[in-house]
Amino acid sequence: MLKNKRMTVTGGKGFLGHHLINRLNEYGCLSIDIADLPEYNLTDPADIRRMFDTTKPDIVIHLAAKVGGIGFNQEKPAELFYDNIMMGTQLIHEAWLHKIEKFVALGTICAYPKFTPVPFKEEDLWNGYPEETNAPYGLAKKMMLVQSQAYRQQYGFNSIFLLPVNLYGPGDNFDPHSSHVIPALIKKCMDAIDNHSNKLEVWGTGSATREFFYVEDAAAAICMAADSYEKSLPVNIGAGFEISIKDLTELIARLAGFKGEIIWDASKPDGQPRRMLDTSKALNEFKFKAKTDLTTGLNKTIEWYKENRHHLNK
Repeated sequence: MLKNKRMTVTGGKGFLGHHLINRLNEYGCLSIDIADLPEYNLTDPADIRRMFDTTKPDIVIHLAAKVGGIGFNQEKPAELFYDNIMMGTQLIHEAWLHKIEKFVALGTICAYPKFTPVPFKEEDLWNGYPEETNAPYGLAKKMMLVQSQAYRQQYGFNSIFLLPVNLYGPGDNFDPHSSHVIPALIKKCMDAIDNHSNKLEVWGTGSATREFFYVEDAAAAICMAADSYEKSLPVNIGAGFEISIKDLTELIARLAGFKGEIIWDASKPDGQPRRMLDTSKALNEFKFKAKTDLTTGLNKTIEWYKENRHHLNK
């Protein structure tokens, strides 16, 4: 389906966007355009219309999002809700008005209820309220699923909704104010080594579990779904395993070369108790299965950070 198509990727300058565009180049697309700041403010309907009129896409892959870790979600819940819901709602509506062939919406694992049975199945998506620290973000992204299904039912509009788990890999966001757990831990380990510190402080108790999805695998999954998946039902994309934050922290410390003591700040929140996806639907519907194991992915991410950290820390 993607061959000879005009593609527009929102958020294409970002972490996932960079890897996705590299993968799309293998599909023989006619063109690949990026819709991102500062050229396009995707919360502004005028900019969205201008984007559609300028890039004239056949297919839109919507990656753009305002995101962050637990601290950022606690500080900016209103911004996270408003920016994400306005982007998704207006992009899908304008995509329908412009009669594009397909819209691929990227949701978030934060849309799942706080106490979803593990592994998370798509059928459990509406069985409770999301974990409080990231509910505004998760619910804003989840509204794209409601809109996608409503527009398919009423207008026959072809849109799909994918639910990726936590991403990581080369090119990740290492800004301590907004980064997620893996880049935050890598930076903390490297900073501690630089400062000759023998202590590393980490938020929470370490008991929460997470699943981590290597970014190049995520790009492959999105392309495969964009190419062949045509149904309204949401689909999880992930690696299909879980690891405790404690074990993850110890693994990153070992791979990064930090040999000191890890101190847990239990006054800080753990976030959702457990996260792991059931990824069987992605395998059944469009033959996707993750290829990169966690240790391999972490080593590649750590090496990338070592090579680029001085530029990033300027």
